[in-house]
Amino acid sequence: MKLLLDTHILLWALAKTSALPSGAVQMIDNLENSIYYSLISLWEIEIKHLKSPDKMPVGAAYINELCKQAGYTYAPIQLPHILMLSSLQRGENEKEHKDPFDRLLLCQAKSSNIMLLTHDELLSGYNETCVYYV
Repeated sequence: MKLLLDTHILLWALAKTSALPSGAVQMIDNLENSIYYSLISLWEIEIKHLKSPDKMPVGAAYINELCKQAGYTYAPIQLPHILMLSSLQRGENEKEHKDPFDRLLLCQAKSSNIMLLTHDELLSGYNETCVYYV
């Protein structure tokens, strides 16, 4: 299975922190799965690092190197990922989801036929089959 890690899952996996749910650990460690990280996550990390280095002490270059060392596959952002944003719809009673990075990751996964591995419950409000919540 192809798995695209959302930014939190990516950071937790690289840090090998106990915050990473056991289901995610099993999926990431399964050698039959291909693990992807996105330019979108690197972009989000760099923005947060520049804005608040005390809260995000590492930048995109460092995370990119860790991803390479871990054997993760880089997934660049492409025009179809951006254009797919207009296809996302939330249920009428769903809580508002304001994170543009998460929406782009969802569209990247959807248009690339990859499962988005996430811990963000708000993504379930899109009712997309490419979201795997742990």
